[in-house]
Amino acid sequence: MAVVSFRRNANSLHGNGRSLIMYIDMNSYFASCEQQLQPHLRGKPIGVCPYEGPNAVVIAASREAKAMGIKTGMHASECKALCPDFIMVPTRPFYYRRIHVEIMNILRSYCDAKHVIPKSIDEAIVDLTHYTYVYKDVMALAQQIKEDIRTKIGTYITCSIGIAANVFYAKLATEIQKPDGLIHITPENVDGYLSHLKLTDIPGIGERSAQRLNRAGVYTTIALRNASESLLRKVFGGVVGNYWYYRLHFKEVDLYTSDYKHMSAMRSLSLKNRSSYEALRSMLISLCTWLEQRMVKQNVFCRELSFYAHYYNAPEWKVHIKLLQPLQDAMEILQYIEHRISEYEKYGGLRVLRNDMMDMGVVVGNFIASDEVQYGLFDNKMQADRLRKVMYTIKDQYGKNMVRKASETIESGQMKDAIGFGSVKDLYQSIDDKMFNNFLLEEDKEMLG
Repeated sequence: MAVVSFRRNANSLHGNGRSLIMYIDMNSYFASCEQQLQPHLRGKPIGVCPYEGPNAVVIAASREAKAMGIKTGMHASECKALCPDFIMVPTRPFYYRRIHVEIMNILRSYCDAKHVIPKSIDEAIVDLTHYTYVYKDVMALAQQIKEDIRTKIGTYITCSIGIAANVFYAKLATEIQKPDGLIHITPENVDGYLSHLKLTDIPGIGERSAQRLNRAGVYTTIALRNASESLLRKVFGGVVGNYWYYRLHFKEVDLYTSDYKHMSAMRSLSLKNRSSYEALRSMLISLCTWLEQRMVKQNVFCRELSFYAHYYNAPEWKVHIKLLQPLQDAMEILQYIEHRISEYEKYGGLRVLRNDMMDMGVVVGNFIASDEVQYGLFDNKMQADRLRKVMYTIKDQYGKNMVRKASETIESGQMKDAIGFGSVKDLYQSIDDKMFNNFLLEEDKEMLG
């Protein structure tokens, strides 16, 4: 089977005013999900963390927590110092994915699935360009979507919706009014909105970019919008400057999706995770197994892989490996990593898997489609690769624990499921159909308690 392709490009440099984009940005998403699912948390300052403990990092804060100064990236101990009533809530990613699916199904009820583009677990684009005659009042449509989310999912799940002729301004509109906002930016009112914003309030403009703009004489968002294309090319460098000029003039350069360039699996380590060499190795096996599952789902093999580890009391350790033969199997990936670790330790290096490790990660990339992998005449890997695909098909249909590889039984449950704000491609069987990856929507009973 060929690689599931998510590549889609609907960019347009015409800026003819007929394009219509709706951007949906869920508010405090993980925290709101927990407050919806657990009523006793409503109205309280909570932070969603990968695990419980003073060193746990907040990955999402509720509105109440944000009002107390709690921000994403803070340690739980810092949050408690700011707000003694702060409540740490462990992540439950399968629920966040399920609610994401419900939200996507609501959006898809108003247009063809191919015009709904999930950008992350809590953001999506709806391309309404071909529906302007169907929905005469786009603001009313946005209000109806909000109402659908409230009635079908829950009142604590809210979103900010931005509407514009391109993705850039539609996303900017969601940033202007939070929570539960709704703004339509047009060429006629754009300067009014921009005039209240700093350069760093613009998505994609960080401190360094703002400094470069300042050196070029651009100090305000209005000046940025009125900057010439040649000036923006000098500031941002070549084609990136062209893209900024196009965005600022309502042309489209951001309406696309693309295939994976790499996949990564990383975990911050709790005290229990790093309590022994066996626990750390089990975590490494789990990371490799997670990447195996993702590659099987996307019908790809990797030709490069990396491993890295960060420590509390030592510099980062990392290794990059170019493979002679494309790999997909978790234990083969593990063997390559362990071989490099063994070589390093053999010649006097410190032990890599040790109890002062803060986090570890595995990255795979340089993919090749499954049906393009070349096998040797006497190579028995072909049967193993086919069997792996069958195994994950059975998991999808009957549950992830119905059938297991031996690697999944080594300290099973060691790696808590996790979820980020980035790509959700793994959740979809195909970007243009309504099928979802059931493997990621299933609650893992071993992670409970």
